[in-house]
Amino acid sequence: MPVNPEYRKRLMELIQRVGVRHGEVKLSKGGTSSYYIDCRMVTTHPEGAFLIGEIILAMLEGEAVDAVGGPTLGADPIVGAVCYASYCHNRPLPGFLVRKATKEHGLQKMIEGHLNPGAKVAVVEDVFTTGGSVLEAIREVERAGGAVVRVLGIVDRLQGARERFEAAGYRFTPIFTKADLGLE
Repeated sequence: MPVNPEYRKRLMELIQRVGVRHGEVKLSKGGTSSYYIDCRMVTTHPEGAFLIGEIILAMLEGEAVDAVGGPTLGADPIVGAVCYASYCHNRPLPGFLVRKATKEHGLQKMIEGHLNPGAKVAVVEDVFTTGGSVLEAIREVERAGGAVVRVLGIVDRLQGARERFEAAGYRFTPIFTKADLGLE
């Protein structure tokens, strides 16, 4: 099932309407930007969740993927949306989430959800800048026995993530880049 162009168009419009904030902001790696892409406003929006689940599932068509997951917090609603869409399309993909640090109580897991040793997985995230936090999550997935076959997400800020993923041997596909959204 190819990506529905209408869904892609609607997602772009939604990101531009509710997900982009203009004005100077500090980025996680210490730099600054004249805009902020707040994809949590999109991934937690009913239409956004639907569109993201459908689009990412379509992007995974033909891939041998056993599960989908990523670093908490950006990946959390994406994973839920993809799991739901996969069930609706009779292609159930379980999900998992990678913590920033090991939980200090309970089962003390670093990864929550469904990640089995040997599983081929797609790692998802909302916004990519340098890709550092996603690479940390990937290392945890691999330590747990997962094999990352794709890295997907909503927006690439074009600040080095693609180059880092490709240098590490991972296929990276964002739905949009900042240029697609008319941001500089």
